[in-house]
Amino acid sequence: MHFENDIVKRISIKDVALKAGVSIASVSYVLNNKIDSRISKDTIEKVKKAAEELNYRPNNVAKSLKTQRTHIIGLIVADIANPYFSQIARIIEDEANKIGYTLLIGSSDENAEKFESLINMFCDRQADGLIIAPVENTATYLKKLEKQKMPFVLIDRFLDDIEASSIEINNYEISQQVTEHLIGNGYKNILLVAYDTKLKHLLQRNLGFLDTLKGEQLEYKNAVLNIDKNNIDHDVNLGLNHLFQSELQKPDAIFFTSNKLAVSGLKKLMNLGLHVPDDVAVVAFDETEAYELFRTPITFVKQPLAAIGMTAVQMLNTKISDRLTPIEHIVLDAELRIGQSSKPKSI
Repeated sequence: MHFENDIVKRISIKDVALKAGVSIASVSYVLNNKIDSRISKDTIEKVKKAAEELNYRPNNVAKSLKTQRTHIIGLIVADIANPYFSQIARIIEDEANKIGYTLLIGSSDENAEKFESLINMFCDRQADGLIIAPVENTATYLKKLEKQKMPFVLIDRFLDDIEASSIEINNYEISQQVTEHLIGNGYKNILLVAYDTKLKHLLQRNLGFLDTLKGEQLEYKNAVLNIDKNNIDHDVNLGLNHLFQSELQKPDAIFFTSNKLAVSGLKKLMNLGLHVPDDVAVVAFDETEAYELFRTPITFVKQPLAAIGMTAVQMLNTKISDRLTPIEHIVLDAELRIGQSSKPKSI
């Protein structure tokens, strides 16, 4: 009795060359997109047809052993459910694919332990490099990457004690611009709804707001409402209830420093029966399709997502190719998109 061998033979470029009737070198040039004038159109067609008929797949394991590259890069975002990070992930994936990389994505969910496990996973997968949005209390893990000589680039956020290339936006200046916009439209009791955090980029947003209030000599005592990132709806509900249903001086405008805070806050304002902007003006950081659910077009800060994603991939690719590339810190400008939610205050 005869049994066929259950192990399917892997098709090699030698098999493709034999079927196409061309040299192995020609097959290699065609399949690796290194075609030049020495390769005829007839040869190219023969190679592509033979590869398709044989169902040829490149042996990436062998290739990585030869080149010491896996052509994999890892992306760690803080929260993939946040439209900001999901949009950036798509941009980075598209840009990485253009230059021959496969992108693996992990979400730390703002959790340091999960962040560490993602770092370890990408190292185990022998990624060529990483693009990282760090979370609080993760400097130790990034220092390990530095010791391992793993190329990485920070996006959105940066840590003072980590010497790494980074791409961020002008958080302080754009927050100043938002605050000046509200003051210029006649609002004086402006509330900042912000995360209770140690992350520098978020603190810069707070500082830009507070410095502008001081510069305009507006001392609103209820200026900042700090929100626990793990209890957004609870803290927003409690805080806005306290400010709008008590005898305290009520805010006439609110600046939310993230889209998640803004959506939670807008829902609460609706529940309180308040109208935007007639009862209270609103400006939000970052955009989200959820704003379209509200009757009034929302004024928001638009981040240059395409530029952030494309620059991150280009910067990382340069670092992978040359580990001695100097550290760069790139600051991109965000843009204030003005809607009806912060129109001039009615007297």
